[in-house]
Amino acid sequence: MVLYKLESGKRTPLAPQGRATIIHMDLSRRELLTSAAATSLVTAASYAQVSGANQRLRVGVIGCGGMAGGHMRSLRRMRDSDNVEIVAVCDVYQKHLDEAAQLTGGKPIQDYRRLLENKDIDYVLIATPEHWHAQMTMDAAAAGKHIYCEKPMTYNIEQAKKVVAKIKQTGVKMQVGVQGMSDDSYEAANRYVKEGVLGKVVLAQIDYSRNHRGDFFLTRKPDPEARPGVNLDWKAWLGPAPKRPFDPDRFFAWRRYHDYSSGISSDLLVHRVTRIIKSLGLTFPTCGVGCGGKFQFGDSKAEIADTINILLDYPEGVTVQLVSSMANDSPVEHMLRGHKATLLFTRTGFTIRPQGVYKEEVKEIVHQKTGGEAIDLHHRNLMGAIRNNEPLKCGVMLGYYGVVACQLGELSWRRRQYLAWDRQRERFKRA
Repeated sequence: MVLYKLESGKRTPLAPQGRATIIHMDLSRRELLTSAAATSLVTAASYAQVSGANQRLRVGVIGCGGMAGGHMRSLRRMRDSDNVEIVAVCDVYQKHLDEAAQLTGGKPIQDYRRLLENKDIDYVLIATPEHWHAQMTMDAAAAGKHIYCEKPMTYNIEQAKKVVAKIKQTGVKMQVGVQGMSDDSYEAANRYVKEGVLGKVVLAQIDYSRNHRGDFFLTRKPDPEARPGVNLDWKAWLGPAPKRPFDPDRFFAWRRYHDYSSGISSDLLVHRVTRIIKSLGLTFPTCGVGCGGKFQFGDSKAEIADTINILLDYPEGVTVQLVSSMANDSPVEHMLRGHKATLLFTRTGFTIRPQGVYKEEVKEIVHQKTGGEAIDLHHRNLMGAIRNNEPLKCGVMLGYYGVVACQLGELSWRRRQYLAWDRQRERFKRA
C-alpha cells in the first residue's frame, strides 16, 4: 500500500517510515482545530475523498423531500461548528429541488449521477425512497464518495449483500441513518451483557407504535402542483421499481406500497431492532415469524399492514420481540430480560434491576446516556470517521443485520410462512 500526505488538496508520497499527524478535539464540543500541520493518511484508491482534520467537508444531497429537510437544516446549522457545507442538491421533483437549493445554497442538479461526478463532494446524503438506496449507494461508492444513507440501508437482502461487498471493496465510509445509534446506551448495555451482569438474556422486547386518526402513513398529502413531464421526472423516480402510471399517492406516500417500502418494518421497526442487535451483540437470526394485517385501516389504499408483530430467534439463545401498530400508541417497555436481572431502557439511559432471587448478587445500576437520537450527532460521527477514522455508530454490517431482521418479519407476514435464515447462502428459506 502506498501512503500519501494530503495537504491543500495535493498528495505527496510518504516514505515507509513517514507518519502524518492528525490533530483533533472532542467532536462533541462541536469544534475542530484548524492547523496547517494537520494531515491524514490515505490510500491511493481513496485519497481524493478523505479530508484532513482541518479541511472542510463538502456534501451532496440526493433526495430533497421528506426526511431530507431535517438533514439539510441540521447540516446548515453545523456549517461553522463542524466545517461542513452542502454544495449540491438533487431531486427529480423541481419544487423540492428549488426549495432545497434556496435552503442550502447548493447547486441544483436533477440527475444524481451528475452530482456524483462533482470531484469536490466528499460525502453524499441519500434520503430517497427505499427502493433507490442500494443503486445510489453503489454508484456513490464507485465514485469514491463517503455515504450517509437513510434507513433502511437497502430495500431487500440481495441488495444489502451487494452494498456490503461494494463498501468493503472501495473502502469508503458508510453511515446508515439509524440515528439512535448515536445514543451510547446500546454500546453500554452490551458491555454489561458481555460481563454477565444480566445473566443469560433470553428475551428482548421493544416497540414503535402510533395512532393515526386519518389514513395511516399518509404523512405527506399529494401536492397538486406535481405534474409528470412538466416538473417531475416520474420515470426517474420509479427507477428500479415496477413501471406504473403516475399516482400522486405513490409519489408522496410511497411508504404505503410494497414496490418501494416494507412499511412499518423498514420505516419504524428498523430503528428498534438495531438497538437490540447492538445491545446483545447479535448478527443474523436463525428463524422468525411476522403476524399482523390491515386491522384498523381496511379501506385504505395502502398495501402494508397497519399492525405487525415480529418474533426473531437468534443463535445466542434469545428471542427478540418487535411490536408495532398504527392504531394504538400505548408503549411497550423496552427491555432485555436476563435470568439474573432486567435492563430497562429509559429516556435518560437505562436501569438494571436484579431479579428477586438474585437481589443479593446483583445490585441496581443506573446508566445516564451520552449522545442521543439526533441527526446532527450521527452526521458528526460520519465526519469523524472520514477525517480521523473514528468508528461508525451504524456502519454497513449493522445496517445489514437490521435489514435481515425486518425483512424476515415482513416477508413472513406477507407469505404467511415461518422463515429461517440460511447462513451459508445468506438468504431466507422456509422453516
